Amino acid sequence: MTHSRYRWVIVAAGGLLGCLAIGAMFSLPVFLRPISQDTGWSITGVSSAMTFGFLAMALGSVIWGSLSDRFGPRLIVMIGSVSLAASLAHASTATTLIEFQLMFGLAVGGATAAIFAPMMACVTGWFDTHRSLAVSLVSAGMGMAPLTMSPLAARLISNHDWRTSLQIIAALVAAVMIPVALLVRRPPALEGDNTAASRGEQPQSAMTVGQATRSPQFFILLLTNFFVAPHTQDRFSIR
Repeated sequence: MTHSRYRWVIVAAGGLLGCLAIGAMFSLPVFLRPISQDTGWSITGVSSAMTFGFLAMALGSVIWGSLSDRFGPRLIVMIGSVSLAASLAHASTATTLIEFQLMFGLAVGGATAAIFAPMMACVTGWFDTHRSLAVSLVSAGMGMAPLTMSPLAARLISNHDWRTSLQIIAALVAAVMIPVALLVRRPPALEGDNTAASRGEQPQSAMTVGQATRSPQFFILLLTNFFVAPHTQDRFSIR
């Protein structure tokens, strides 16, 4: 595994998938004022969808991470990619504030979690050397999201209404993320565990989902997402 070149394909896929997934969420501040002016919904109500999205990411990461261990990252990332595109498209047709909050908040956040947690675990599993570099590169790709998707959203909103702009982003997510998700593979070191599971053997697990949700680390991540989300919205909002 140390000399496998494909592991760098996984890194590139993780960075690109994360950039688009996180970037889709971070496009909301660009749409705040156009959505509010078009629908009459309050800016506070619209922006709260992003808070819901961060909370959905925190909770969904545990669930999707567990499912990724069982079924493999490719299937989970594919589900997340399809769900993200569908959620964005559905959010663009929302007729009520609560519908928009559910679709852009909970649905988009949950779909993003299906990308974030499985890909970080997958990349880590592919490396026994240069692991820190690989994780840093994937994180850097995700960190580029506000610098790429937000300007794209601003460019779209200057030429189209917010519903059309959101639909274009949904189409971009589907066109790029679904094919890239096909490149994702389970780390070779875990293939043996997968084979054992198919034979009816129970693979060893260091921590169950229940134990993870009760761990101090989980609550720290949950609280971090809760308190960071409002400041993130303020930072990228159009005033």
